[in-house]
Amino acid sequence: MTSSEIRTSFLLASLSSLLFLHGCGGKATVAESSTKGTGRNTLEVKVPADLMKDIQVGTAKWTQVTDTLQVAGRIEADETRLVKVSVPLPGRITALEVLEGQQVRKGQPLAGLYSTDLSTSQLGLIKALSQADLALRATERAKQLVSAGVIGTAEVQRREAELLQANAEVASIRDQLRVLGLTEKDIEQLQNTRKVNSLTHVVSTIDGTVLDRQVNTGQIVHPSDVIFTIADLSNVWLVADIPEQNAGSIAVGRVVEAEVPALPGHKIRGRLSFVSSIVDPATRTVHVRMDVLNPRNRYKPAMLATINLKDHGRRERTLPLSAIVREQDKDYAFVQIAEDKFVMRPVTLGEDYEEFRVLKGGITDNEKIALDGAFHLNTERKRQALQ
Repeated sequence: MTSSEIRTSFLLASLSSLLFLHGCGGKATVAESSTKGTGRNTLEVKVPADLMKDIQVGTAKWTQVTDTLQVAGRIEADETRLVKVSVPLPGRITALEVLEGQQVRKGQPLAGLYSTDLSTSQLGLIKALSQADLALRATERAKQLVSAGVIGTAEVQRREAELLQANAEVASIRDQLRVLGLTEKDIEQLQNTRKVNSLTHVVSTIDGTVLDRQVNTGQIVHPSDVIFTIADLSNVWLVADIPEQNAGSIAVGRVVEAEVPALPGHKIRGRLSFVSSIVDPATRTVHVRMDVLNPRNRYKPAMLATINLKDHGRRERTLPLSAIVREQDKDYAFVQIAEDKFVMRPVTLGEDYEEFRVLKGGITDNEKIALDGAFHLNTERKRQALQ
């Protein structure tokens, strides 16, 4: 291709481009550039009277803003009100008195237990009682002999010491039987009848709800086995695991607002009562919790929750979303420069909230701006720029 042919092709391409821009929007670019050439500011807009009625003018407002961190949480039993019930001695479960979810009272039987070790302990009490009875009679006889001048007082003192030792043995075995689950009534009956009973009951040590049962009838159990878990659910914990990168600002007293999907429309409000001092190395999270009163047992362990952690808040200048327009990846607001004239000015914005954004810079406190209707002003500005 010769140089003259190249120049001809270039001129034809340029002419085609100009014709295309003229027909498909190039008019705006030309018009805008022409206004620049005449010194006109295309960021300004003169507002017609009918549009001015819809524009709300004011200054940037100072607002109390609160940052919120949303995490997943759950309801758990208060561990300070939870007990794990085990058997006091080896044996076999003969009967189950309660099941999961059942309310129990302190001292209420949970299960029947047959144990030969219990028989051995009861037999020990019977023997100790017999020894104490013998020691008592020997002491009384010695006192009579002393009165008759047959023996000396030293013999009486020896027998009194034996009686004291026998009574101490009885008291010790009675305490052992209490630890093994026998009540005072059971022990008194054993002392009166002197009959060994290998059957006893595992009882609840608190008022609460049976959360878990790990035993069945006929099962052999040992003192190391947990057979029931019981919790007082009048107070529960709302717990969450905060990601390590968000845990720096979390402290005891942080405001908490939570929702439980199982209870729609109901919100839990309070403050954190505990923030762990360590980071879990496996999950890289920090454990936190809040105490929640639960008088009607509405909250049940293992319920899921959505937790919002709010900071103490701070005052910031803010702009409503209706005052902000975005052009070419930049944020703008319309500043009033005359009664019916505005200029579109770039602004620096911060955090985004539901109805407003934090204003970091670009507008002073005393400048009036279009708080509502910025979109219409921007449309009018573009229309005027094209004319």
